[in-house]
Amino acid sequence: MSHPAAHVPETLFDDPVQERRWRARFAAPRVSLPEWALDAPDRCVYRSNASGTWEIYAWDRATDTHRQVTDRPDGTYAATISPDGERIWWFADHSGDEFGHWVNEPFGGLPPDEAARPAIDAPAGEKPEALDGYSAGLALGRGRVALGSATDDGTSIWLSTDGAPAALIYRHTEDAGVGALSHDESLLAIMHSEHGDSRHPSIRVLSTSDGSTVGELHDGEGRGLMPMAFPEVDGDTRLLVGHERRGRDELLIWDVATGEQTELHLDLPGELSADFYPDGSALLVIHTHAARCTLHRYDLATGALETLATAPGCVGGAGVRPDGTVEYSLSSAATAPSVRALHPDPAQDPNGQDRVLLAAPGERAPDSVPVVDAWVPSPGGTGDVHALVSVPEDASGPLPAVFALHGGPHAADEDRFSAARATWVDAGFAVIEVNYRGSTGYGTAWRDAIEGRPGHTELEDVAAVHDWAVAEGIADPARCIVEGWSWGGYLTLLALGIQPQRWAAGIAGVPVADYLAAYEDEMEQLRSFDRALFGGSPAELPELYRAASPITYIDQVSAPVLLLAGENDPRCPIRQVDNYLDALAARNHPFQVLRFDAGHGSLVVEDAVRHQAAEVHFARHHTS
Repeated sequence: MSHPAAHVPETLFDDPVQERRWRARFAAPRVSLPEWALDAPDRCVYRSNASGTWEIYAWDRATDTHRQVTDRPDGTYAATISPDGERIWWFADHSGDEFGHWVNEPFGGLPPDEAARPAIDAPAGEKPEALDGYSAGLALGRGRVALGSATDDGTSIWLSTDGAPAALIYRHTEDAGVGALSHDESLLAIMHSEHGDSRHPSIRVLSTSDGSTVGELHDGEGRGLMPMAFPEVDGDTRLLVGHERRGRDELLIWDVATGEQTELHLDLPGELSADFYPDGSALLVIHTHAARCTLHRYDLATGALETLATAPGCVGGAGVRPDGTVEYSLSSAATAPSVRALHPDPAQDPNGQDRVLLAAPGERAPDSVPVVDAWVPSPGGTGDVHALVSVPEDASGPLPAVFALHGGPHAADEDRFSAARATWVDAGFAVIEVNYRGSTGYGTAWRDAIEGRPGHTELEDVAAVHDWAVAEGIADPARCIVEGWSWGGYLTLLALGIQPQRWAAGIAGVPVADYLAAYEDEMEQLRSFDRALFGGSPAELPELYRAASPITYIDQVSAPVLLLAGENDPRCPIRQVDNYLDALAARNHPFQVLRFDAGHGSLVVEDAVRHQAAEVHFARHHTS
């Protein structure tokens, strides 16, 4: 059945300065935090959109030369570099469908008539595509490589030694993934969910010589564990582990050789992730609290905790160079991202202690407005819902408002730069981002509160924030839009069905629209996630899945719908989206659709621009 296509206007603003500004926020060249080769730290890889599509780049710091490694119509996202700096690895999927295999090529590039080849050969007697699948982790050692691959049959973890064909070291029907290799490559830490709960995985450490189990950590029901890193130190068998034994993400050190576990009690109120300093004596800690992230150094011998003097803003990724320099990414709602370096001793760095490390060529993205925090009591009685509010400068009176719902659901909106948020504000909308129950960063109980009742739980919090924004005079109740992508798109469609009186229109990108059909078609890693979230499969809990499915409430939808969908999406597949659109069409309900030839989103900058233009045009039409 054909569906009405969304209108994509040529311009959003009559003022040419405004028009250039919103487009520049998407198109301005930017770079990711570089990853360097452990034994050749002058050799790095990073991602950039400088070509108009997110691709992989090589950077030789010794000569300050850059090379675009990949050039594919749909872009390339995942890449890493071998410890010796000789080869770049990147994941080759098919038109954004996330299904494929790792390839590699020399750091200096391939001859013009050659293409990157599969990085690991299949076992003898197996077809070359035996290792193909959805990526389930990768750990590159100096002599060994561990690679995870997920298919409809479950997860396989392969090991290659000294370039030999892969050998199967682990396989299970439940979700699993590669964690970390020890420095001497004798130990491989993996996460697994053999107990049936991929939202709260366990850890197993395997011997790479024979695949035998060296150690196992399982914290029981509702308590997950995450293998983070071994130190880059000869003979060091300590594994850094993330745990949630006290209701939030914290850290412990597990000595796999002795079995000793040391929980680290850091005097920080939020949630924690970390990595070792190069000599294994300290941790670089990323602390997340109230939608902001900061960096800290934790001395493992003394327990001293030092807050690092990063530039103002919200820290993204970070790593420690061999000389102790901390390199990190940074942005805020008001300022575009940058990649910076913080030297431990400013006297040794002629460029200053903290400086911009890497900038893409071209003009920096224009600034926007800051976000303001709001805390609204949750109907669940488990705390306050944290919302981030952005309004146009000098705005007054109730405004048309976009309630932006993040994906995941195990994610959160933070005080980071967003070209989409900035465009909405420029167009005169208040933007209200809701970190509903199910979001990360607010403790285990908050994150897991949606288990057994997904969708409806989150939307209770959205309704509470909606009531607050209307009462505060921020949002005009007759001009409220609900909008989101992925899980946020799912919540958008569900909100239109169970909260029809609240919304003037809904905009859903790559959503779950028909949960039963989505479960049948989605990648196995997400089926595993769904079983953990719902407490079973649709065959076991059909009514619970129907109650959570937007298509169940199609007859209650009263607001116009804009739906954006990727033709090759393995997470929210296209068939179940079409089911929802067909149901709208059968009712003669007003809707539009923008289909794009990619997967769960697009890495092409112009696609992002088209999507944003279609969204703003649609919202203006239904709030004017």
